[in-house]
Amino acid sequence: MTVLLPHQESPAALLAAHYRAQWEAGGQEMAEINPVLAVEAIAFTRYAGDWLGVVIAPWFVRLFLLPGGGSLWGEIPTGQSRYLSLPSETLRFVAGEAPEIGSFQYCTLLEATCPLADMVAARQLAERVMQPFGYRPAVPVMPVSAEPPAAVSRRGFFRRLAGKA
Repeated sequence: MTVLLPHQESPAALLAAHYRAQWEAGGQEMAEINPVLAVEAIAFTRYAGDWLGVVIAPWFVRLFLLPGGGSLWGEIPTGQSRYLSLPSETLRFVAGEAPEIGSFQYCTLLEATCPLADMVAARQLAERVMQPFGYRPAVPVMPVSAEPPAAVSRRGFFRRLAGKA
């Protein structure tokens, strides 16, 4: 078991790199994969002081818990599981460990990713899973035009109102 070091920053990039390396090292040969999916760690947020987020891979979708110095984390040996009562429901988390990440725990949301049509559907699933933990997807910002709107004459204004523009 590695020494537990709480993550001060989001561990999303570490998890994505770890599973991307697994994919590149032969993950394409796994029995059940969804070839339209890529490895992505999204929606990571602090909850009760620890980190929760979703990792999407062509062979799974999992909810991850990583220590952040909060109250959710409970150390258990690698390979063992524990049940954690969360706002949405009580979930079974399995302990894992990787040198570049440290200790982590995961709950498998989808073992077979075939039902997911594309990455958009996978991201939407992840965002729905994370909503009870305070995650809110970023709202796209519409670009503001630097040019002022063209001046409309009084006659043009009334022509538009009358539907003759």
